[in-house]
Amino acid sequence: MGRRLLASYLALTACVLAVLVVPLGLSYSHNQRQDLTAKVERDAVVLTTFAEDLLGGSPGISRASLEEIVTGYEEDTGARVVVVDSEGLSIVDSADPGGSSRSFASRPELARALATGDVVVGVRRSETLGADLLYVAVPVASSGSVHGAVRVTYPMSAVQARVRRYWLILAAVSAVVLAAVAAVGMRLALSITRPLAGVERAATAAGAGDLTARAPEAQGPPEVRALAASFNETVGKLDELMRSREAFVADASHQLRTPLAALRLRLENLESAVSPDGRPDLEGSLAEVERLSRLVDGLLALARTDSTTAHPRPIDVGTIVAERLEAWSPLAEEQRVALSGDVTRGMRALATPGRLEQVLDNLLANALEASPAGGTISVSAAPAGRSAELHVVDEGPGLGEEQRARAFDRFWRAGPSGGGSGLGLAIVERLVSSDGGEVTLSAASTGGLDARVRLPLAPDAPPRSSLADPGGA
Repeated sequence: MGRRLLASYLALTACVLAVLVVPLGLSYSHNQRQDLTAKVERDAVVLTTFAEDLLGGSPGISRASLEEIVTGYEEDTGARVVVVDSEGLSIVDSADPGGSSRSFASRPELARALATGDVVVGVRRSETLGADLLYVAVPVASSGSVHGAVRVTYPMSAVQARVRRYWLILAAVSAVVLAAVAAVGMRLALSITRPLAGVERAATAAGAGDLTARAPEAQGPPEVRALAASFNETVGKLDELMRSREAFVADASHQLRTPLAALRLRLENLESAVSPDGRPDLEGSLAEVERLSRLVDGLLALARTDSTTAHPRPIDVGTIVAERLEAWSPLAEEQRVALSGDVTRGMRALATPGRLEQVLDNLLANALEASPAGGTISVSAAPAGRSAELHVVDEGPGLGEEQRARAFDRFWRAGPSGGGSGLGLAIVERLVSSDGGEVTLSAASTGGLDARVRLPLAPDAPPRSSLADPGGA
């Protein structure tokens, strides 16, 4: 952002300099040319007054005297002077003093001055000298007759050198201005971007779950300080809200579980005192207490999941699947359901430690509840592209397409008589999605349900320490 701000400052300054400097340079160049032309034209007119006496036949000046004048003029100014008669033959040439006459009738400026009697001014390129020449041709006339002409040619190199020098000065001034703007602009940009970088770091930390992060409020312009203050206030309120939520979960965990455990104990103590007619009601009450306990446990687990920040790390999928299958084997044997596992060895996925265990526990619990006696629950895991894909497949009655679409809704159950709290799959979906994975349900070829979990594969050869469980989710 700082670079973009600096670039905008420099671009704006460059535009202003271009608007000011370019017209100034062009104006200076034009004025220099006009000034030189006026001076050369004035000198040519003065020289014409000397040549008029010689060409008009007056005894006032001789050819030698005129030659001395034009030669001295060339030495002083560097301009070449040629005086021609009405036929275009040179009378005096400062570049060839004392030389023989030459014809200049083919020179356009002289031919025009002799033919029209007009003063001819212009610039042409001299291939002989390799430079641009300013020429002024002034006719020598008296009594309405043109007796000849005086041509003064002056090299433009001196003017061009001054113009180039002026452009270089303007360029140097522009460079100094741009450098000064760059220095000042950098300080201004840093005064904005550094506080914003602090706000960005605090926002990143807060987004990653660190609600104690705060942006610096004493840096930058008032707008940035106000932004930092608003951000800190928002994060502070969010931190307070999350702490209140965590306190509620902790309080609810204690305040709800204890009365439920006491209620169940009292109901169980009544079994010996209840008549056979009242035993169905007692068993129903115990079942409702058990269901309420599971519901409370599910709600608390879901609340902890929503308030916990994900920190995915490489985990060994095969080891976790083997541990959960071993843990669930006694209950499966009791219900006469077989458990089978098929996992690719050495496969590691990215997940928050402890979460995949919760996912498998919920899926296995649902599968055992749906599986008939003598059925089989198969758990498989293998790489699929850039993901580790797990399948938990049962041989139960399965779910319809509409039921599968709603299965992850909180408190949804397959039917009025369906068991469970309706939170297990919601917890699974929350745990998997927070680690960047995906969970879906589809009809299995066995007629039951196929729960598929996809998690990102871990990079190759992660450090061994990354497999440690810091405490679960």
